[in-house]
Amino acid sequence: MWPPKGAAKKKAAAAQEAVATATPPGEYEPTLSEQLSYLQYARPFKNPNYTKGVGRRTKILKTVLGQERERERQERERKRLEREEKEAGEGEAMDVDVKREEGEKAKAKAATPGVVVVEEEVPTYLSIEAPPSLLPQRHYCDITGLEAPYTDPRTNLRYHDKSVYELIKNLSPSAAKDYLAARGVNPIVK
Repeated sequence: MWPPKGAAKKKAAAAQEAVATATPPGEYEPTLSEQLSYLQYARPFKNPNYTKGVGRRTKILKTVLGQERERERQERERKRLEREEKEAGEGEAMDVDVKREEGEKAKAKAATPGVVVVEEEVPTYLSIEAPPSLLPQRHYCDITGLEAPYTDPRTNLRYHDKSVYELIKNLSPSAAKDYLAARGVNPIVK
């Protein structure tokens, strides 16, 4: 196949125009966006002496609580071992006697009103350590907030019924992106 008529002439004319408009080496003209940019100006609201703590990292609440619980558990374990060593040094006793004495001490601690026996915290649905639910996640309408059994394949918006779907069909792509962004989804509109 031959190229269309006049294609070679157009290429040659474009090359000559590019050579004519090219800036000589060493001279640089900033573009309009570079001229209007504020990146080069000093920022008076920033402290020039501030250095960000490189070694310090933020931790999520779950991690902090876990570390605190582990520290408390280790402290209790250390105290328990000290107590056992102290009791073991007092005299040797038979295993049966030791078990009976431990049971009596536990009953005495429970009966004493001032002493609180600390147990390991069991995860419940109200605690942060609760496992995720095994039930399927519920979806809600992006427009009304009602439960949404349907999803629009074009915009990925969730809707409650056909009246909301009629509204979604007439939405502009930018409005659909805004609704998806409000839900926290990367807005990819097809």
